[in-house]
Amino acid sequence: MNTKKQIIFPKYNLLLEKLGENIKLARKRRKLTTLQVSERANISRSTLYLIESGNPGVAMGAYFNVLRVLGLQDDFLKLAADDILGRKLQDIELL
Repeated sequence: MNTKKQIIFPKYNLLLEKLGENIKLARKRRKLTTLQVSERANISRSTLYLIESGNPGVAMGAYFNVLRVLGLQDDFLKLAADDILGRKLQDIELL
């Protein structure tokens, strides 16, 4: 299997780091340990650490499973939900 490392520009890396921080805070608010969340999400604790650090190399499915364990799976639907640029482009075509 040939996998390519994803290149993320530094300013966007900050967004991933913020996501990781939000996930970590959500876990702590629920008083769940890293062991509890990693077991329930079927990932290793080291992968959970990478997620909570906002690592771009972690599979999206692992991020989703952690959100599911935290009861935040519906937040996944908010990603790309409000496509302002796409709507503007569509409106231009309609003119």
